Amino acid sequence: MQINSDLHVHSKYSMATSKSMQSDIMAKESEKKGLDLIATGDALHSKWLGELEDNLTQIDDTGIYQLKDETSNTKFITTTEVEDNQRIHHLILIPSIETAWQMRDEFIVKNMDADGRPKIRMRGTEIMDIARDYNCIIGPAHIFTPWTGIYKSYDRISDCYDNRMADFVELGLSSDTYLADRIDELKNYTFLTNSDSHSPWPHRMGREFNTMEIKNLSFEDVRTSIKDNDIIKNYGFDPRMGKYHETGCIDCYKIFNIHDAQKLNMKCDVCGGVIKKGVKGRIEELATSDVPIHPEDRPEYRYILPLAELLSSIHNKGVMTKYVQSRYERLIELFKTEIDILLNVELDKIEHVDMLLANALKSYRNNTLNVTPGRGGLYGKVVYD
Repeated sequence: MQINSDLHVHSKYSMATSKSMQSDIMAKESEKKGLDLIATGDALHSKWLGELEDNLTQIDDTGIYQLKDETSNTKFITTTEVEDNQRIHHLILIPSIETAWQMRDEFIVKNMDADGRPKIRMRGTEIMDIARDYNCIIGPAHIFTPWTGIYKSYDRISDCYDNRMADFVELGLSSDTYLADRIDELKNYTFLTNSDSHSPWPHRMGREFNTMEIKNLSFEDVRTSIKDNDIIKNYGFDPRMGKYHETGCIDCYKIFNIHDAQKLNMKCDVCGGVIKKGVKGRIEELATSDVPIHPEDRPEYRYILPLAELLSSIHNKGVMTKYVQSRYERLIELFKTEIDILLNVELDKIEHVDMLLANALKSYRNNTLNVTPGRGGLYGKVVYD
């Protein structure tokens, strides 16, 4: 079977996260999106684990969970993101909530419950050891992010894990397959595209997701699918939309060539602000090829933008305004899920509801977007004619 999955989100116990990030709302909003399987996130936080036990039930010892009241068809898989002693983030998929409870005491941490994403006082390789002792799978999160991605500190992923391969890599919002496959070592890795969402609403949940091939809906089959690279397609932002795509000033957002920025000692010549190396600049440093060289089993990467954000942009209204949300709900009522609207519903049917939206979707489906790139912490923006 094929499923749409978002395997990296956070709960309301992570910093800067919506208080609505709770299991019932997450599941119901993700069902609107068209997601079959979502991460629990934050599965080392005791209060969140307690809430998950109160609200979810495991399906036939599969390691997959559903709401006890069965009010949503979207299912959960146990996950967490942790920060190591080099401030690198790692994503861990865990066999069950029970296993997550057992793992908590294995880590060296000042206060496991200080944040949903705990700061572990251990090296990446030590975290990998614990994860694998408990039959988890682990990989570096948002690998190119300049603050907490693995490539900020290492030139090779295996260097973080004592010359061992991770089980996958998560690309992050500022990169895609075409950029990543310029780096030779990545040809051996499964690419995951996840939202890293801090909010349950569909313009955050599933803003990046994976379509996976699995035999049955179980932790073991998800694990096998990832390790065997049975990803059918990756869906996500055009990397130019990511807020750290180009090298840029974090204050005035001027874009710099990475070499020019280095000559300026990463200090902006306009406002004096800090220049943050972008994903594109870091990839230029790491690239072993001027063009992507895809392995034979690399799935297609398709660009998407959340439906509410599309409606917001083309109608020049806020994402959460009644104007946008009423149109969003009308489209869901007519066409069932957001993912279907973005990818599959015939454009002439959408034209009858919203001509501007149909034109915008055509640009996405034809890959003819005009994008002002993100830089220095400012998200990129699609410019519509």
